[in-house]
Amino acid sequence: MSDIIMPRWVETSLADSAWSKESNWMGYVAVSTENELERLGRRDIVVAWRGTIAPAEWVQNVKVKLTPLGEGNVKVEQGFLSVYTTKSKSSKYNKKSASQQAMKELKKLVSSYKEKGEELSLTITGHSLGGALALLNAHEAATTFSSDVPVSAITFAVPRVGNIAFRNELDKIGVKVLRVVNKPDMVPKVPGFGRIDAMIHNKLDRPIAQKLYWTYAHVGVVLEVDISKSPFVKQEFILVGFHSLEIYLHHVNGYHSSKSEFRKDAKRDIALINKSTGMLIDEVKIPENWRQLSNKGLVYNEYGRWVEPTRVEDDLPSPPSESSDDDESDDSSTEGASQENQMN
Repeated sequence: MSDIIMPRWVETSLADSAWSKESNWMGYVAVSTENELERLGRRDIVVAWRGTIAPAEWVQNVKVKLTPLGEGNVKVEQGFLSVYTTKSKSSKYNKKSASQQAMKELKKLVSSYKEKGEELSLTITGHSLGGALALLNAHEAATTFSSDVPVSAITFAVPRVGNIAFRNELDKIGVKVLRVVNKPDMVPKVPGFGRIDAMIHNKLDRPIAQKLYWTYAHVGVVLEVDISKSPFVKQEFILVGFHSLEIYLHHVNGYHSSKSEFRKDAKRDIALINKSTGMLIDEVKIPENWRQLSNKGLVYNEYGRWVEPTRVEDDLPSPPSESSDDDESDDSSTEGASQENQMN
């Protein structure tokens, strides 16, 4: 939820049968398996934030205004911060903000695995709006945990989240950021004025530039992929396709270097591109937008009729407890090699 006007699908599900009309699923927390622990030499905890489902729609709706984050000149986009921090005591699922839910689980997991003497790392990721939330979450995590728990963020199609002071703050507290960008995607170009903002930062003394409320700056090391490199993707101007996470993953899988051709040994199934787009070339004969529920979600009941199934109780999210953030008692498990905890 958010305390400013946002597109309806950001705050609530568009489905008529949604489990809540005032909340939406935003992501999950997961822990690496024993095999990954052996490979990395540490236990990696991942926070994955959900991306947008209507590409570029939120660009027109987000209130383009920088608001303070903590002390000093650090400022971030008001709309993103609102989604991350808003809560409501009158709500069943939003008594705690997305920030509180994510950080409570991270604190619990970090404490649990540190007691076992394990080395830890946090990887926070997201696509589009989820990328913006990932950066806010990475900032909070890095200021919460000690420096022996390294924090990194991997974002896909992320818009600009804050000002240059926010970027400098992330560098200062040691957050490593990889920003994956598809060259023609419009979302990473907003909010702000792009090259104009960059020119202002370069021309003005940094203390002055940091105080300009309307200047935005990207964060991290950029990995730019180019849609024209893939032999499987239509070379047409399709905004929806440019922003698709599957397009991003396809090009990352085929990326070797900025000067190299698309990898011929790329292993990711190209059919996934058309899961919710029509970006694949016709020659591969994969239907557009092929992903759908079996029988459109209907089930055949005992009376011989096709009906919409009742959602089982175990499949419904548990409302966050009303206890304080430091209260570690709740129903979610912290044990196991690959457990997940979802955020509402």
